[in-house]
Amino acid sequence: MRSFLLLAFTSVRSPLTARQRLFTDISLRMSSSSSTTNAEGSLLIDPFCYRQFSENEASHTYGGSVFSNSMESFTEVVNQRYDESNLKEGYAPFCKHIFLLNDFTDARVNVLPITPENEHCLRTKYEARNEKELPVLARHFPQELVTSADKPLPVAKYLDLILYSREQINKENAAMNKGKDTSLTAPWGIISIKAQDVDYELPMNPITILRNALGKEEGGSGIPIDREAYMAAYNYWKDNASIS
Repeated sequence: MRSFLLLAFTSVRSPLTARQRLFTDISLRMSSSSSTTNAEGSLLIDPFCYRQFSENEASHTYGGSVFSNSMESFTEVVNQRYDESNLKEGYAPFCKHIFLLNDFTDARVNVLPITPENEHCLRTKYEARNEKELPVLARHFPQELVTSADKPLPVAKYLDLILYSREQINKENAAMNKGKDTSLTAPWGIISIKAQDVDYELPMNPITILRNALGKEEGGSGIPIDREAYMAAYNYWKDNASIS
């Protein structure tokens, strides 16, 4: 599942194969934008990631990074900067990362360290990204409790573009009983974007690792849990929380 990000990511929502749940509703309202983002190039914004752009209504309830750039302009810039040699390995062979200097968006970081001064602001809730997913307990900082007009979050220095191969996207579509869209030919789909201050991958949220292990039919990717990766995620997220 893709949320990382996306709590991070993922935003920290990570993470990710609920993509097709969003597609049915979004694609009808975004057909003109979709045709623009389908322009020739190596990278294509996947429908799951539409919610990270303010032109899409789903962004109003999304807790991760939301971009004021149009999807068309964002796609154009990232394809101009795409260099296959800069692809970094992800958590599975079909997943890659590419890190770009964030000098073309106003996206702000959305993860804060947990300190004695702010830990009272943490909130928890059960959440599922769609009706098919099992609700899981997550925690976050409500943005209104940790930011203010005179103390905004800093603009992120980098963007982590999380990519899935076209083959994997087609497999997940099939598992969700969605037909293969032959008009989508870009080799990589951008399934999540994390605004951050480092040019390397931040650990995936532990609950995203668990969700991925559930399999494609449950909204995961089917990748078994790697204990070492899970413990690295735990060691990071026990001291940090996303802002929502």
